[in-house]
Amino acid sequence: MKKVGIFGCGWLGKPLSLELEKEFEVECFSRETTKDDSQFWQSDTLIIAMHTKDNYLATLQKIAALTKHDANIILMSSTSVYKEFDGDVDESAVISQSSLIKEAEELLLGLRERVLVLRLGGLMGEDRVAGRWKSATKFQDGYVNYIHRDDVIAIIKRMLECGITQGIYNLVAPLHPTRLEIHQKNAQNFSVDVGEFEGFTKRRVLSDKVIKELGYSFKYPNPLEFWG
Repeated sequence: MKKVGIFGCGWLGKPLSLELEKEFEVECFSRETTKDDSQFWQSDTLIIAMHTKDNYLATLQKIAALTKHDANIILMSSTSVYKEFDGDVDESAVISQSSLIKEAEELLLGLRERVLVLRLGGLMGEDRVAGRWKSATKFQDGYVNYIHRDDVIAIIKRMLECGITQGIYNLVAPLHPTRLEIHQKNAQNFSVDVGEFEGFTKRRVLSDKVIKELGYSFKYPNPLEFWG
């Protein structure tokens, strides 16, 4: 049975581990018990689902050094790497604006051969409800680039099953309603304020590549329907 290690067993990583356990031997990294010589680093696939805080690049460099040389590495990246664009954008875009996310991708791609970069849209679902924020009340309107957690988990599982070990893929729901539309619906469903809106961003991150290459049908194609 193939062994999968997950570095970052939080809001995404934990339910991902529970789903992958149905087909793979899965181990989550633990700051308390996972040492540099632990079997964790002998995983056939290592999934990195960590926050970008706290020495992110240095941590990625260490992960690449400790993971066995023939392992596959899957990096949970972000569509924020496309922040310079204001229109439709896919994986072929030439990104000129520097960012921590771009540096992280380039670092791993430069250190290892078998790296799969998944650029995740805004992670939603379950207790993450768009518009239900504790502090933010003012927003820029525009097309949203969201993805439901269940789709991220299903896509990763399919990629492991298909043996996809390299490349860059956008993971974003194929439909792009506006942020205002979503806030208005969620305000009714969850009794929260819509908020104030100004401006409009036309950036739509396209996920045609993952749909075509995996033959994947999104469980939640429309962010307006993420929360029932």
